[in-house]
Amino acid sequence: MLISLLAETAAAFRFDSLGLSPVALDLGFLQIRWYSLAYIAGILVGWWYLLKLIDRPGAPMARRHADDMVFYATLGILIGGRLAYVLFYQPQIWRHPLDVLKLWEGGMSFHGGVIGVTVGIILLARKNGLNWLRIHDYVACCVPFGLFFGRLANFVNGELWGRPTNVPWAVIFPRAGDIPRHPSQLYEAGLEGIVLFCVLAFLFWRTDARYQPGKLVGTFLLGYGLCRFSLEWVRAPDAGLEHLSWGLTMGQTLTIPMLLGGAWLIATAKRRRVRVEPIAGSASVA
Repeated sequence: MLISLLAETAAAFRFDSLGLSPVALDLGFLQIRWYSLAYIAGILVGWWYLLKLIDRPGAPMARRHADDMVFYATLGILIGGRLAYVLFYQPQIWRHPLDVLKLWEGGMSFHGGVIGVTVGIILLARKNGLNWLRIHDYVACCVPFGLFFGRLANFVNGELWGRPTNVPWAVIFPRAGDIPRHPSQLYEAGLEGIVLFCVLAFLFWRTDARYQPGKLVGTFLLGYGLCRFSLEWVRAPDAGLEHLSWGLTMGQTLTIPMLLGGAWLIATAKRRRVRVEPIAGSASVA
């Protein structure tokens, strides 16, 4: 009865009427998809912003390190994101191992991407004798760009939709049946992208958080965790994972370590504060 009532509501937008296509440019022999462009845009804009951050006094790395970081981060996102997706969301892909490499068919886990980027940061720091946690603070401030573009691409693709609802801004996604649903992709773009970016930008530019190793990345982990955990209540569970025995969605489950780790990093950040020597230049900063 509830489903019938929701399906009959006149307030919902039909996704088809928006004229959106997952393909940004079709060259015949090659299709360029918005999802791919979202990854590229997130990395390039994040790189640009990282250069702005390290231009401030007391940066934990120089320009050459930031340029290398783009390479490490890209590998971390692709490898970590894909492996985590297959492991936690679509383990049947392992039956055909070569399918793991088919990134163009979609299927990435943000949680896995975080782990992959973290490994990349640690490798870069060890190679160059840098403080990996302070680098992580700076990189964390850039991640919301990728989240924002990625969630917009999810909406354009008409995927990862929300649960049934009768709110005035509900959207009927054809692939999810003739039922109005929360446009949860847009909620995530706003909270994980815009709001989280603003919080981290305020802490970086208006406080001394960047001189407390772990505080910014801890804020990112806690902030993202709270946003994702909360929005999972209005986001439809992934197919095959609708009824987990412990009562949480897979997204919420994978977010719990982020919440705990983020809270711990914030709580212990002040005790890690040390005199900050810039990578370039000779004057002590803080």
